[in-house]
Amino acid sequence: MLNFNVPPVKNSTGEPVWKVLIYDRFGQDIISPLLSVKELRDMGITLHLLLHSDRDPIPDVPAVYFVMPTEENIDRMCQDLRNQLYESYYLNFISAISRSKLEDIANAAIGANAVAQVAKVFDQYLNFITLEDDMFVLCNQNRELVSYRAINRPDITDTEMETIMDTIVDSLFCFFVTLGAIPIIRCSRGTAAEMVAVKLDKKLRENLRDARNSLFTGDTLGAGQFSFQRPLLVLVDRNIDLATPLHHTWTYQALVHDVLDFHLNRVNLEESTGTEGTPAGARPKKKNKKSYDLTASDKFWQKHKGSPFPEVAESVQQELESYRAQEDEVKRLKSIMGIEGEDEGAISMLSDNTAKLTSAVSSLPELLEKKRLIDLHTNVATAVLEHIKTRKLDVYFEYEEKIMSKSTLDKSLLDMISDPDAGTPEDKMRLFLIYYISSSQAPSEIDLDQYKKALMDAGCNLAPLSYIKQWNLFSRVMNTGSQFVMEGVKNLVLKQQNLPVTRILDNLMEMKSNPETDDYRYFDPKMLRGSDSSVPRNKNPFQEAIVFVVGGGNYIEYQNLIDYIKGKQGKHVLYGCSELFNATQFIKQLSQLGQN
Repeated sequence: MLNFNVPPVKNSTGEPVWKVLIYDRFGQDIISPLLSVKELRDMGITLHLLLHSDRDPIPDVPAVYFVMPTEENIDRMCQDLRNQLYESYYLNFISAISRSKLEDIANAAIGANAVAQVAKVFDQYLNFITLEDDMFVLCNQNRELVSYRAINRPDITDTEMETIMDTIVDSLFCFFVTLGAIPIIRCSRGTAAEMVAVKLDKKLRENLRDARNSLFTGDTLGAGQFSFQRPLLVLVDRNIDLATPLHHTWTYQALVHDVLDFHLNRVNLEESTGTEGTPAGARPKKKNKKSYDLTASDKFWQKHKGSPFPEVAESVQQELESYRAQEDEVKRLKSIMGIEGEDEGAISMLSDNTAKLTSAVSSLPELLEKKRLIDLHTNVATAVLEHIKTRKLDVYFEYEEKIMSKSTLDKSLLDMISDPDAGTPEDKMRLFLIYYISSSQAPSEIDLDQYKKALMDAGCNLAPLSYIKQWNLFSRVMNTGSQFVMEGVKNLVLKQQNLPVTRILDNLMEMKSNPETDDYRYFDPKMLRGSDSSVPRNKNPFQEAIVFVVGGGNYIEYQNLIDYIKGKQGKHVLYGCSELFNATQFIKQLSQLGQN
C-alpha cells in the first residue's frame, strides 16, 4: 500500500518516491504497532497526517490515504479533491467501501476536474490491529461499541446486538482475507460467540459463491501462511471464564498491562523527579512523562515478555553487567592508544590493540542500542516492581492461584480483605470475585454479608459483585461451574496449567472428545449446504488455529496459549479478541453492568 499498491522490488537501489500518508484514527491505530516513524521514512513517507487535521496543499506530491469508508471521511476526501491538495490520490479503505460512497467520490472527482489524479482505489480489508506476530485485536477507537459491557447489557435491543455482531464479523472477515484462508469454525452454543459464527459463516460463504469477486481465489491463497491445511477458528465467549481477566498476574507483559499505562504496544511512565532539593513551600517539580515502544524488534522484550517477573529483574541485571564489561573494555583500549614512547613492546601492543579497538568501535552502535534497551527495561521493570511492593501483588497472585486450583489457603479470605497494608480496594475486589466465581457453591447469605461488610470497610465498590451474582446464577443453570478447575498450581514458579480457553482449544485442535466441547457447533463455509448435522467432520488434528474471544481478552490468556503451543511441534496458534482489557478496565465494565 505504501508503495502505491505495487509489491516493492527486492534489492532495488532506487530512492523511494516521496509521498504523504493521510490516515484517520483507525488507520493510525493499525499502522502504529507495525511501523516506526523511521520505517515509514524509509518507505518514502515524508509526512503522516490525520485526515481531519488542517493540511496545507502540497501540489507536487502523491498522497496515500488509509481510512475507514465513513460518511465524514468521504466528505473530507472529496473536499481534498476539490481543493487540489496533492498531485495524485491513492485511496485505500480499511473496510470495503459501498457502491454509493464510491459514486460520491467519483462525482467529486468529476466536479473538481481531478479524475486523472485519482490513481488507485483499493479495499484493503485491514480492519483489525496486529499487536504481535500471533495476536490481534479488533479495534481501539470506539471499542466501547463492541465491549463486554455492550454485549452483556440486560436492556440491549436485538438491533443493537445485530450491529455489534456485524462490526465484529466485518473485522474477522478482513482478518481471514488477509490470511488468505477459509477456516473451519467451532463455537459454543447459546452465546454471543455463536451469533458471530453464524454471521461469519454466511459472509464467507457468500463471498466464495461470488465467482467474479471472491477474495479467496487466485493469488492470495498461495501467499497465505496457512496454504496447505485450513485453519481452525475457535470462537469462545468471555463468559466461559470471568476469573482469568480479574486474576493478578506474574509474567512481564501481563504485569505491564495490568499495572502501567500500556496501550497498542506503547507504555507511558511517569517519572517522579523527586522532591529533594526543592525549598519548603515551593511547588513540587513536575513529573516527566516517558513513552517506550515494546515491540518485536526489542530482543529483550521478545525473549522475556512471557517470563515470570523475578526472572526478568535478574536478566536486566545480567544485561547491565555484560554491558558495563564491554564499555570498560572500550575505555581501557582507548587509554592504551595514548601510549607514550616508541619502544618495540609498545608498538606491537599498539598494532594488536588497534585491531581490538577497531572491532570495539564498530560494535559501538550495537552497544548503544543495548544501553537503550537496558535503560528502557530498567525503568519499566522498576515501575512494575513499585506496584508489586506497595500492593503486595505477589501475595495476591499466589493466593488467587490457590483459590483457582482448589488448594488449601494459609490465610483466611477475610484477613486478606481486611489487611490495610495489602493492595488497593480494586485488588481486594478482584480477589473476592475470583473466589466467588471459583467456589463450587456460592457462599451462604450470612458469609456473603460478612464479606460485603469487609469489602465496604476496605473502600470497595460492590457493583461488580451484583453483576457477577446474576451471571453466576445463570452460569450454574448452564452448569459450566466446573470450568474453573486448575489443579495443582503452587508457589510462584509458574507451573504450566491450561486456562479454560487453552483447554477448549486443545480439545478442538486435537479432536479430543470432552464434555466441555462435545456440543460445540461446527461450520464449514466451503460446504455448499452448511448445517450442523450434515457437515462431514474433519477427522485429523489441526496444525493451525485461531482462538478469538468475543467480549474481550487479556495477555494472561494469550501467554497461556503461547506456552501451550510451544510444546506442540510444527503447530501454530493465533489469539484475537474483540477488545484487550486489563483488570481495572474489566472491573469498570462489571461495575457499570452491576449498576444497571
